[in-house]
Amino acid sequence: MNPKILILGPPGAGKGTQSSRLADEFGVEHITTGDALRANKEMDISDMDTEYDTPGEYMDRGDLVPDVVVDAMVEEALSSAEGFVLDGYPRNGDQAAALADMTDLDVVLVLDVPREELVDRLTGRRVCEDCGANYHVDFSPPKAAGVCDECGGDLYQRDDDNEESVRNRLDVYDEDTAPVIEQYEDHDGYVEIDGEQAPDDVWADVREAVRATAQD
Repeated sequence: MNPKILILGPPGAGKGTQSSRLADEFGVEHITTGDALRANKEMDISDMDTEYDTPGEYMDRGDLVPDVVVDAMVEEALSSAEGFVLDGYPRNGDQAAALADMTDLDVVLVLDVPREELVDRLTGRRVCEDCGANYHVDFSPPKAAGVCDECGGDLYQRDDDNEESVRNRLDVYDEDTAPVIEQYEDHDGYVEIDGEQAPDDVWADVREAVRATAQD
């Protein structure tokens, strides 16, 4: 079985964690927009009538990469995958329409987590400034406060993990991406998952949903 899985949910819902486990469990590729962008920074997009000729030029300037470019890179990644779990795309209705032209999905998983839980998860994240290891002040704290277990480096809160930034990110998600979910509610493989559970419990539901839906 090489299921084609789309996983959706707000920032902090656990999409990355569950996607990695799905990729390992079912032997499919984990495809993210970020990975696709990084892998194709030097892709020639001069024929797309865009401001820059490569995705990397947008990224290096901190500019948003146009949908038409993101669509092309996701399509390239999907074209070589017999099965996949797609994480972080589509982010809006136009991207959802493009995805429908690229491939047929077997399963659409939606991780549902209350907003205040998401705020707690995201604002509590800490990152090692030396090795990049991730921690959480409540859910997975380091042995010594502010110190990385792996390398002894200092832990810090990323600028986009402060409460104001987190709430802004969630507002953007509610406005742009949440409506995309409604487009998939009639899909035969649509399954909502309670993402507020412990990660292992979420995983049990995710795995069962894929097994049941992809085999139908």
